[in-house]
Amino acid sequence: MRVGITGHRGLSADVERDVRALLEQAVRTYDPADLTAVSCIADGPDTWLAEAVLAHGGRLEVVVPAAEYRQGLPGWHHATYDRLKRQATDVHETGLTASDSAAHMAGSEVLVGVVDELLAVWDRKPARGHGGTADVVAYAERTGIPVRVLWPEGATR
Repeated sequence: MRVGITGHRGLSADVERDVRALLEQAVRTYDPADLTAVSCIADGPDTWLAEAVLAHGGRLEVVVPAAEYRQGLPGWHHATYDRLKRQATDVHETGLTASDSAAHMAGSEVLVGVVDELLAVWDRKPARGHGGTADVVAYAERTGIPVRVLWPEGATR
């Protein structure tokens, strides 16, 4: 089972705690011997799922939306990004250079194209910019990939 992730970044500490718990619950529903997370490993839900799957005994594949993607992530996240990328069994690249919204959407399309299910840490509101969580969910639904929304009751961004 290959499970992808999309989700909101910059969540409060309380929402992060609740989202991590939801991701842990979701991961426990899969057989670790047959589980691969597919993630762009940005800070937030992308990383939390990757770490949960690896801790559960599953594997990780990484999607790199653009050559400059890592530089666009917060500096404090670079060491985690590098560690997770080293642990990946496969790395998928879009071939794009600039880390912009078009590249992020292209990366999400690659991710959706290789998974059996998409987990979405999503408040069910429209995307704040092209390539946001709502856009990735809509793309997955259009292409027939099942989406499981994980969002804590009463949480806000």
